[in-house]
Amino acid sequence: MLAGSALVASSHPSVSLAGIRVLSDGGNAVDAALAMAAMSFVALPGQCGIGGDAFALVREPDGRVWTVNGSGFGPDGGEPGFYTERALHAIPLEGPLAVAVPGAPAALRALHAAGASRDLAELWAGAIRAAERGSPCTAKTRADILEHADALARDPDAASVLLPGGRAPQVGQALLQPQLADTLRMLAREPDSFYTGSFADRAVGALNAAGAPFSGDEWALGSQVTPEDALSIRYGDHVVHETPLPTPGWMVLQQAALCDGLLSRRPWLDAEAVHLMACSARVAFAHRVRECSTDTDAWRATLTAEAVAADRGLIASGKAPLGHAGPADGDTTSMVAVDSDGRAVSFIHSLAFTFGARIAVPGTGVLLNNRLGRGAYLMPGHPNEIRPRRRPLHTLNAWLVTDTDGRLEHVGNSPGGDGQVQWNMQLISHLLDHGLDPQTAVDAPRFAVFPGSDADVLGAAEQLRCESRLGAQVLDGLRRLGHSIRVDGPWAGGGSAMVATLDQVRGCLLGGADSRLDGVALGV
Repeated sequence: MLAGSALVASSHPSVSLAGIRVLSDGGNAVDAALAMAAMSFVALPGQCGIGGDAFALVREPDGRVWTVNGSGFGPDGGEPGFYTERALHAIPLEGPLAVAVPGAPAALRALHAAGASRDLAELWAGAIRAAERGSPCTAKTRADILEHADALARDPDAASVLLPGGRAPQVGQALLQPQLADTLRMLAREPDSFYTGSFADRAVGALNAAGAPFSGDEWALGSQVTPEDALSIRYGDHVVHETPLPTPGWMVLQQAALCDGLLSRRPWLDAEAVHLMACSARVAFAHRVRECSTDTDAWRATLTAEAVAADRGLIASGKAPLGHAGPADGDTTSMVAVDSDGRAVSFIHSLAFTFGARIAVPGTGVLLNNRLGRGAYLMPGHPNEIRPRRRPLHTLNAWLVTDTDGRLEHVGNSPGGDGQVQWNMQLISHLLDHGLDPQTAVDAPRFAVFPGSDADVLGAAEQLRCESRLGAQVLDGLRRLGHSIRVDGPWAGGGSAMVATLDQVRGCLLGGADSRLDGVALGV
């Protein structure tokens, strides 16, 4: 996709259309991202929602880069003993005990306050109309509903939308969401009501009745999201910017530090290059699994020159740790927007697994996330052991690249669980080390090491999962380098990446939307 002044990309045509309409009407990239986020609530109900989490990375025309990070706590009554007394060895991945306080509404409010030029009611009007009139069910949404129909059927509110008439909708059938439309109207007028008003009372009451030990105080604390500085690192003649904790953005930066100056010397995606990126991901995940939580800064030590040199030595000696990285089941969606002033936004949001905890807040049209079940451990003494007021580890992150003078070069992201930090590093290398255009970069053959840091896959057998398009020669080379290879279908690696690139020489924008889903890049 080639554009003259402004560009958006997302995983759904209606979402991209919502963003480019805002930009064409004079709105800025933050406005576009907010409109796209709301439309994706309606069009991609398995991947995101008001009851989930959201993160954004913003580059301003003056070169400043800032973030908003929306991710909430588990329940105040969620001490480890609460779960072990119920004979649980892991936090459930479904139902009320899986839920963390949603961060998306607070992130959207903070993003709007810090960078928007239009009212939320105006920006969300299109999504509200789509929710009332019905958005056509996509093939992916139908497949998601069929896969999780039994769980969705157990929740009357979820079933009323996703199983109309007791059956999965056909592709193209309109999914009506009038309660969600009402909730969006309310949040556009009174964004705090989600955390301290009528919505909060209803949500906490329903969760308490179902057995989750929320006090309501931790729910109110979820509203406290303010803009933060991005994390940044030099990569060759570029600067890579990432989202801070609770996201794993530092893991992308650690991989970049380990690969800096090495991948540019290798042929694109040869066995040695894939090996280096896979080993770098393993190192990053080993640090995460051993040391990381969202209330410490242990990750900072991984970016010191001494730590990078030591980890490079492990990789070179064939002693990179195994079994600490990779994608698990999950669903997320992301988008990018760039406006005519050079303002750029990378936005990503999720319910964690598909349809989250598969329960809804009664009467609101809002499905709740299962981030607590996915991201917190029941491992005594572990830095990521579940505790009140400790956010669970996250998978979502967003990135952008500038030159050393702060001029925009690329902005991107990808959903995909623990695969995100790996695929984002792959995208960055494709663009910076090999000069690929955005569409070629997002469609490139993909790979990821497994198992993951998700609580439900720790300890699984180690694999390197590769799309078959890497080719037999590369796959055989990886086996010789010691990897246990699982070959996936040519486009079955996962994720749905988005990239926008500013060509500073020609003065135009280029966009790429992943062909693995219904992605569309649009520009003006």
